[in-house]
Amino acid sequence: MTHTKTPEQLVAGLVRLLTVAPAGEDRFTGRQQPGGIGRVFGGQVVAQALQAAQATAPEGMQAHSLHAYFLRGGREGVDIDYTVASDFDGRSFANRRVVARQQVGEGEPSAILNLTASFQRPEEGLEHADSPMPDVAPPEDLVPDTELRRRFLEQMGEVSEVQRTLMLRPRPIEMRTSDKLHWMNAEPKPPAAHSWFKAVAPLPPIKDDPAIHRAVIAYASDFTLLGTSALPHGLSWARGELKGASLDHAIWFHRPARADEWLLYATDSPWSGGGRGFNRGRIFNREGQLVASVAQEGVIRRAG
Repeated sequence: MTHTKTPEQLVAGLVRLLTVAPAGEDRFTGRQQPGGIGRVFGGQVVAQALQAAQATAPEGMQAHSLHAYFLRGGREGVDIDYTVASDFDGRSFANRRVVARQQVGEGEPSAILNLTASFQRPEEGLEHADSPMPDVAPPEDLVPDTELRRRFLEQMGEVSEVQRTLMLRPRPIEMRTSDKLHWMNAEPKPPAAHSWFKAVAPLPPIKDDPAIHRAVIAYASDFTLLGTSALPHGLSWARGELKGASLDHAIWFHRPARADEWLLYATDSPWSGGGRGFNRGRIFNREGQLVASVAQEGVIRRAG
């Protein structure tokens, strides 16, 4: 009989996954995802690298941006090593550079991602916001994506056991979408999507630590993003019509936000071409405040 994890257990597992372990001076180890299949989720590597950077940041400083490049696809079942370089420590800002390495074959571990994070000591400043929150249905009125994935598999008919496992496995992040994402959509549509997300339970045991909330937001920010550039073409990775991978990922954290309360992720793709798709994301809290901005470019190619 398969044991079904509670929401609290799923979130505790996510916190463990994103909590890197010290492994020497300016080095950390990122855990494997239990039961992971195939390639490591890019959001996991970004979030773990951010956590390594946050662990070495000057006291009182908070991450306000990160820029990462995916170099190789990591693989599940192997821990990831993170090495941090402290390139700058100033009175108001600091900078950390992280290289993620993994044993992906014979020989020395290979770099799979590099990330630079910038930190700032909180201060008061000039404020404006010219990015209104989109007018979409609240999460309470939407169907959970877990149910949509079940319906999708029923419509697909015969699928591989790996695909079924990936689609139906319980997830620590709940999503509710007001549009059709690429895997739901078979008709060309404008390159924009809106999804609510949050951790399925309060974040323990460091519920009010803003660093773990930033890490979880970074983790979730890799969901749905690259697929936005597939929407105008009516194609989907889930149906085997596309091949793709993230190339880079950038996040700007504008204000503190709780990752265990509903956040709206509004994504759009202003361009694709040359085998690449460019995507942007805006993350809002329930009060309509812009809490983070995201950008990503990735490989997007027709399969076959």
